[in-house]
Amino acid sequence: MKKLVAAGLFVVLLAEVMAVAVLDREWVLGVVGTMVALVFLALRFYLVREPSYHDSATTNDAAESLRRWLSRTETLVGRSESTRRDWDRHLRPMLARQFELATGQREARNRNAFHATGTMLFGAELWAWVDPQNVSRTGDSEPGPGRAALDEILRRLEQV
Repeated sequence: MKKLVAAGLFVVLLAEVMAVAVLDREWVLGVVGTMVALVFLALRFYLVREPSYHDSATTNDAAESLRRWLSRTETLVGRSESTRRDWDRHLRPMLARQFELATGQREARNRNAFHATGTMLFGAELWAWVDPQNVSRTGDSEPGPGRAALDEILRRLEQV
């Protein structure tokens, strides 16, 4: 829109200079008035067409965002029900980050307070699945905790 207005002002100024240089002075007002009317008409058509473009783009963006969120959620739930290796690689870092943000405890500042807060919030059994230091090196054959554990961890994080 800024480009359209700038172009319109340029056309009006160009028409004014041409009218002063070439035509009689009595024609200047008519030529400039016509140019201004054409610029306003172009601006009106541009503005009438613009909202429908934005509405469809916003709708498409919201639908696409919802599809991505749903896909990401399905992937996370699937990983919770697979091996411990998948849990350690994908879910544990995300859950530990969410735990740090929710509680304000950072592992780098005070490791003991971090672990005490985690044990207090989740209990020893669930904290083992959130603790970023509890990564298994042989988790290929071990099962993950499952969807119920992920649901309980997320529920407790929500309560904080």
